[in-house]
Amino acid sequence: MSTPTGPIRRRKLSEDVRERLLALIENELKPGDRLPSERELMVEYEVGRPAIREALQSLQSMGLIDVRHGERPRVAQPSMAFAFDQLGPTMRHVLTHSQPTLEHLKEARIVLERHLAAVAAERHRPDDIDRLREVLTRQRAVVDDPRAFREIDGQFHESIAAMAGNPIFTAVTSAIFGWLSIFHEDAVLKRGLESLTLAEHESIVTAIASGEATRAADEMEGHLSRANALYSSGNAE
Repeated sequence: MSTPTGPIRRRKLSEDVRERLLALIENELKPGDRLPSERELMVEYEVGRPAIREALQSLQSMGLIDVRHGERPRVAQPSMAFAFDQLGPTMRHVLTHSQPTLEHLKEARIVLERHLAAVAAERHRPDDIDRLREVLTRQRAVVDDPRAFREIDGQFHESIAAMAGNPIFTAVTSAIFGWLSIFHEDAVLKRGLESLTLAEHESIVTAIASGEATRAADEMEGHLSRANALYSSGNAE
């Protein structure tokens, strides 16, 4: 192991404050609890307001605290969706410059959503099917608006994932849909695919409503396999 060389960087006061607050959040507070006021933190840590505010902004960007004007910051509620959102820029970079990774993600999506379609067929309740059909109705109403059509497309897949009763599945499904969407925007914005997408969605809903798990899984796989052909990184190495 090589010996580190070069100058030692002096830590900013705000970094030390952030580490103190992280320890406070992890060891003493729970979601919804208020943090001490800026004034209290300044007195306790013997630092100025800029260091406190910079530390709080860092924690807010990490999704660990909620900051509202005129109120003391609160510890944020845990959110898998927010955690995946934070990965967005990194995932875009990775997928743009690595065609193999893009292909792996496409394969993983099929495996995941095939399973979720089967689970939905086995566990769905009547109101779940009603919600799916309502999503389809809204999607049919925006066939002339490609961007809105794609947004509701994501809601359709998230609704199926939600039937499993595991919020992580919903968050992962939503995240993967978002990551992949940037790679077929031009194809999606071209007219002509809407009717096929709606027909495939209808077949998936019918299979889920009938309780046919294998059929629902097959319909989902066919739908995603067709969609996967649209994804291309363009700059892949």
